[in-house]
Amino acid sequence: MNIKLMAAVAVASVVGLSGCANTAGSDRQTLGTLGGAAAGGLVGDAVIGGPLGTLGGAAAGGYLGNRATDPQRR
Repeated sequence: MNIKLMAAVAVASVVGLSGCANTAGSDRQTLGTLGGAAAGGLVGDAVIGGPLGTLGGAAAGGYLGNRATDPQRR
């Protein structure tokens, strides 16, 4: 398996599990968005490569991180 992909998955897991533990409201959503964008950028770069893969992954990760930590989601 590709070393870059394994590193990206490891970083995404750590960010996803630790990013929003003790925050509330919009702070939590902001951290979710930033963490998702960072993890998505790493995964996009590892899977697709180049600036397009990184930016696309960051955009998708930021959106998913924002939606996952939305306080109105429940």
